[in-house]
Amino acid sequence: MMELRNRARPTMDNALGNALSPIPPTKKAAARAALIDLAEPAKTMLTDCFRQFGIEPVAMNGDGAARLVKEKYEACVIPLNEGAAAVMDAARTSASNSRIVLYGLGGSAQDSMRYSKYGINAMFHEPLERPAMLKLVRATRLLVLHEFRRYVRIPVMTEVSIIAEGRRLTATSVEMSSGGMSLKSVEAFSPGANVEISFALMTLPRVNLRGVISWNKPKSLGVRFDPNDRCRLKLKTWIDSYLEN
Repeated sequence: MMELRNRARPTMDNALGNALSPIPPTKKAAARAALIDLAEPAKTMLTDCFRQFGIEPVAMNGDGAARLVKEKYEACVIPLNEGAAAVMDAARTSASNSRIVLYGLGGSAQDSMRYSKYGINAMFHEPLERPAMLKLVRATRLLVLHEFRRYVRIPVMTEVSIIAEGRRLTATSVEMSSGGMSLKSVEAFSPGANVEISFALMTLPRVNLRGVISWNKPKSLGVRFDPNDRCRLKLKTWIDSYLEN
C-alpha cells in the first residue's frame, strides 16, 4: 500500500505544479483603437469586436483630441456629434495619426458627408448590431493592422459627383483603389456605361476620372477607371502615401 501511495505522489505533485504554474502572457495587440466619448453599451460592444481581431481599444473621455495629438493610434471611433470635428482635426493634423483609420458612429450618410474633408473610413450605424459591427471591423482590419494586399482597396467615405447616361448625381464612396472604386447610390446604371467622376480626399485636391460601370447592385455600384486616364497617377500616389504613413 505504501509503495502504491509513493507511486501516486509524483503524479499529484505534477498536477499541483501545473495548476500553480504562471499563466503565459497574452500576445500584445498589434494595434490600438481610441474609443472617443462612447456611452454604454456601444463602448463594451466595440471593445469586444476590436479585441477579436487583435486590436486593443483604449477608452477616452473628454481628452480625446489632446491625446490624439500626443499618442499614436491606428484607429479611432468618434460619435458624429458637436465635438467630432475637433477630434478629427486633431487626429488628421497630428504627425503620428494623420493616416489613422477613422470610424464614425451614428448619424446618416448625410451627416458623415459633413466631415468628408477628414476622410472617414467607415461608419458604425445605429442601432448597433453585433453581427454588422463584426463584419465592419473584419472588412477594415487589414488597414488598421497595416497588412495590405498587393492590390489594396482603401475604405474611405467622401462625396463623389457622377456624370453617366446623361445624368448628373451625387454618390458616396465606399472603397477605392488606383484601378476603381465602389460607391453607394440609389440610382441604377447599366454595366459598361461610360462615366465621369469627381471627388477630393483630404490632402488630395479634386480629381476628375473617366471610367465605366463595372457592376450595379441595389443601392451600390462599381466603377473601373480608364487605364489611360493620367489622373489615375494622382490617385495612386495618394494611396501609396496613405499606406506608407
